[in-house]
Amino acid sequence: MAIKPCLVLLLPLAALLLLAGSSLAAAQLEFGYYSKSCPNAEAIVRDEMEKIISAAPSLAGPLLRLHFHDCFVRGCDASVLLNSTGSNMAERDAKPNNSLRGFGSVDRVKTKLEAACPNTVSCADVLAIMARDAVVLAKGPSWPVPLGRRDGRVSSATEAADNLPPAFGDIPLLTKIFASNGLDLKDLVVLSGAHTLGTAHCPSYAGRLYNFSGAYSSDPTLDSEYADRLRTRCKSADDTAMLSEMDPGSYKTFDTSYYRHVAKRRGLFQSDAALLTDATTMEYVQRIATGKFDDVFFKDFGESMVKMGNVGVLTGAEGEIRKKCYIVN
Repeated sequence: MAIKPCLVLLLPLAALLLLAGSSLAAAQLEFGYYSKSCPNAEAIVRDEMEKIISAAPSLAGPLLRLHFHDCFVRGCDASVLLNSTGSNMAERDAKPNNSLRGFGSVDRVKTKLEAACPNTVSCADVLAIMARDAVVLAKGPSWPVPLGRRDGRVSSATEAADNLPPAFGDIPLLTKIFASNGLDLKDLVVLSGAHTLGTAHCPSYAGRLYNFSGAYSSDPTLDSEYADRLRTRCKSADDTAMLSEMDPGSYKTFDTSYYRHVAKRRGLFQSDAALLTDATTMEYVQRIATGKFDDVFFKDFGESMVKMGNVGVLTGAEGEIRKKCYIVN
């Protein structure tokens, strides 16, 4: 299956070069980093991703989410992929990461790369490329991915719990977390658009439906009809089996319908609803929700993904190139 995304927008290389050079760490990443050491690296990833998403389209969201959850804890160093050991609970076993999926797909891609180019392509770069290809295969935009990340050797569940943006976050909290990673308010509202893909377990949003506060049984910022519909699926805050689409009716397609839901007060998470409480983020939501600026969002998303993918990267002699993504060498 060839990649033939709808409305694919390939960001101008010059613009992305400026983004990649926006910080010292970013400047150490390069477009075409593996052009000599593993020239087919991205083609190998793409070929496997086509097979993976063709067989399981619902994996696009989880594979994009892995890259997000990696970058917000210790930077984009593939620490989210490491297994826990007898003496250490790793990020992937932290409560906010309990619903992460796609680890097997990452291992599958890494195995192919190791066969072609042993000890060359980092797991951190694999996550970045797979995230881009997941979006493309879900009919979203494409963008060049600067590469050259190295893999970290440390993974902490405590750090994951402390540093990941929570689903209940308000604008001040989310802004603080994003700013600590060199990301601004625009990145926040743009990257929230990733919620157009995937599903969420009941506990991540049940607090909006039951016993919300002393004054309200449910979150008053949530559309009442939508809340009633969610309660038919999420029977209690303890229901860990039921899934809800983050972008109802379009959760396997990367598009702008997420913003239309948010504009109608039908964002699934409190963090989605929070986008309507700030003038800057609300204006962006309402603009993209018109459906007239899909190309703008696609361009913005690629730029913010490059920016996020530069967070806290290890380069040069730092870290290592793991042979297997779930264990240090």
